Amino acid sequence: MKFHDRVSVTIENHVAHVLLDRADKMNALDDAMFEGIIAAGSHLHEAKGVRAVVLSGAGRSFCAGLDLSSMARTDRWEGSGLVERTHGNANRAQQAAMVWRKLPMPVIAAVHGVCFGGGLQVASGADIRMIAPDARLAVMEVKWGLVPDMAGYLLWRGNVRDDVLRELTYTHREFSGAEAVQFGFATHADPDPLARAMALAQEIASKSPTATRGAKLLTNRTADLDGDQILLAESMAQHELMYTRNQVEAVKAGLEKRAADFVDP
Repeated sequence: MKFHDRVSVTIENHVAHVLLDRADKMNALDDAMFEGIIAAGSHLHEAKGVRAVVLSGAGRSFCAGLDLSSMARTDRWEGSGLVERTHGNANRAQQAAMVWRKLPMPVIAAVHGVCFGGGLQVASGADIRMIAPDARLAVMEVKWGLVPDMAGYLLWRGNVRDDVLRELTYTHREFSGAEAVQFGFATHADPDPLARAMALAQEIASKSPTATRGAKLLTNRTADLDGDQILLAESMAQHELMYTRNQVEAVKAGLEKRAADFVDP
């Protein structure tokens, strides 16, 4: 399935593969790409039977960031309503990254080649990021007289050390995929990040989909809660899962040493 001629989605064995498919432009973000990303995410939010998502880029790069030719058309940006919340708590550009964090199922980004600016923020919306060691990354916005504004500051919070983020933002210097793991922008470095992401997605898809969704929701929430609220949120999430069909099946399958037969939400 193709969205706005920029993003394709294929689903197999409970895993959705979302492909940024503008290889001739290194999957740079133009109007159609923004719309395609958001539409693909919205589609998966309602899709039945999807237990994990892999997000990757076609061709030689994940995403080169904002399409500069699109940016040069100032008429498209003046009065663009950046402060308007058009997608819940986000504007359109922020939603291109946040849509992956808002999905109920885990999302794994597979990053290779160039991942600059907005592309880095789109990848950061995933729960987990596999990255090629020789990938090239940058917090690029200051180079163009801007600040990161596609949810990066929210998504990097707790992952990237504050002083490191400041340095990389103020200087917009490039760093490698191997450094990205060290800095907290990525989870694991692998020479074949897509294969690693797909393998992990299949592993996640074999687990209880209600439990993984509950864990993602709980993880998303806890950053904004105090200690007492976190303890209560854990208990409430567990209460909703305990003795449900999938929870009982997980125990039976484990005891019987067989593959579990889960039902999807």
